[in-house]
Amino acid sequence: MRLLIVSGLSGSGKTVALHTLEDAGYFCVDNLPLPLLPDLIDQVRQGHYDTETDRHLAVGVDVRSGLEALEGFSVLLAQLRADGVQVEVLFLQAASEVLLRRYHLTRRRHPLARDGVPLVEAIDREREWLGHVAAEADLTVDTSRLSMHDLARTLRDRIGERGEHELSLQFQSFGFKHGAPLDSDFVFDVRCLPNPHYESDLAALTGRDPPVCEFLERHAEVAAMFDSIQGFLSQWLPRLLDDHRSYVTVSIGCTGGQHRSVYLVERLAEAWRDREHVTVSTRHRELGKQ
Repeated sequence: MRLLIVSGLSGSGKTVALHTLEDAGYFCVDNLPLPLLPDLIDQVRQGHYDTETDRHLAVGVDVRSGLEALEGFSVLLAQLRADGVQVEVLFLQAASEVLLRRYHLTRRRHPLARDGVPLVEAIDREREWLGHVAAEADLTVDTSRLSMHDLARTLRDRIGERGEHELSLQFQSFGFKHGAPLDSDFVFDVRCLPNPHYESDLAALTGRDPPVCEFLERHAEVAAMFDSIQGFLSQWLPRLLDDHRSYVTVSIGCTGGQHRSVYLVERLAEAWRDREHVTVSTRHRELGKQ
């Protein structure tokens, strides 16, 4: 049985995630108290629920399980794995100011905003409580700058198309002036490279456009940066595969996230697409497209 535990901060997109997984063939259960999870797994194994033939199960877990249960999350995971369950953890997060804005738009009540607790304090407390789950996450997705459609597409790319023993490797470009992404495993700063932004005929283009690529390829330091990042990944990603890692996000940042980081993400993705046991996807955060 493959079990995917879906957790994250309230307002970060868990409902969208579960709907996406349901469309992908998962049997989904939302807001299940953690102590009841082993019983649910037993029921599914015994055929009491009409699941897909592969018995893919997704369970939404949130702060309403209570602090005591959340503190025991790592122990529960170990017990499930010892019982033969192939379990992975998806954790969704977002910046506090984004969560505040979403709550003000939807007028929903935060599960910890009771007895006069301010919303800001409730979000901070939830982040602290769910830290026990976040620490065990196989895949963390920062939804601060994702629409519902972007989140659904990201999950389909990272989860839906990955084989059982494959590494889902995402290369992500971003601009430091918009903030570093929260969901990275490795971050490389390429702001030291020549910047096409200062070339009048290149400023409006992106790192995907041939004139920008030609500009960058004329500079030896760009090739050296690519070789350095590629060398690092070639040495260490196989170790992560050996350690049964399922998801890795490599983020490349330049100033605006339009030229240098986009170019390098495309080059790196191309270099890794034909690797065995690796499924590659790309995201250009500031371009707003895949």
